[in-house]
Amino acid sequence: MLHLRVLSPRDSTERALGVLREHPGATHLVLVRGAAVDPEGDVIEADVAREAADEVLAALCELGIDRDGGITLEQVDTSLSDAADRAERDAPGQAADAVVWEELVARTGEESRLNATFLAFLTISCLLAAAGVITDSAVTIVGAMVVGPEFGPLAALAVGLVRRRGDLVRRAATALGVGFPLAIAAAAALTWVGNRVGLLDARAISGDHQVDFVYQVGPWSLVVAVLAGAAGMLSMTSAKSAALVGVFISVTTVPAAGYIGVAAVLGQWEKVLASAGQLAVNLVGIVVAAAVVLLTRGRAASRTRPLARG
Repeated sequence: MLHLRVLSPRDSTERALGVLREHPGATHLVLVRGAAVDPEGDVIEADVAREAADEVLAALCELGIDRDGGITLEQVDTSLSDAADRAERDAPGQAADAVVWEELVARTGEESRLNATFLAFLTISCLLAAAGVITDSAVTIVGAMVVGPEFGPLAALAVGLVRRRGDLVRRAATALGVGFPLAIAAAAALTWVGNRVGLLDARAISGDHQVDFVYQVGPWSLVVAVLAGAAGMLSMTSAKSAALVGVFISVTTVPAAGYIGVAAVLGQWEKVLASAGQLAVNLVGIVVAAAVVLLTRGRAASRTRPLARG
């Protein structure tokens, strides 16, 4: 269940109540007249089945409440109520299969912002990857994968393309386009310092190593990226966030970026190109797979709604 709070202008309150009363997926309806101060109006609260949320939000936005008032959604972890059970039973579809588009746009939009926190996590993850390459430590490489925040902007790119949200696409592309070069530069700086003080030389990445998979791009690189992108978007749209950890340690975006910085400083240009190819294949594969998942789930949801209304 999701908890819905609506700040409604007084002239829209009755119509908003009508939307919630008529929808079988809404329950626990509460009205407090005149409680909203800024923006001024009434406060309406309700619990909504996840599979009904997208339809309810669309109806409320048609009333202009998102412009003149406000709408917020919160996850309800536990609800002990026969009325809530009926709402979930009567709502169209299944909760795990429902896509709440406004929630998804807001979530991916927030995670794709270019800010100091995003740059810090991406830089730290690339530095960890560089350290893993230099020390030939697969465990450190896996740690870098987990720390990397790049899936947020990649998911936002997919959502922006599917929903035709140019602002979301530009924001995500900016975060990736600025973040990865800066993180690669930081990895190169770490390698340069280590080389200058005699901690490593070109032999550090010569010969056979455990971490050579980072730059060995091939068909399976695309397969893994596609599967990870699909799993990641399924996780985000179904609120099963635990699966995201598996996504993070499946793709070699951050390790490839870290390897670029190390190999460039040590003059291993063939490996620089191979790592760049690995990075590109993973980025494209994740975005395409995530977009396909969204298109598929969106079409499935559009087929379900007319059946529910009927």
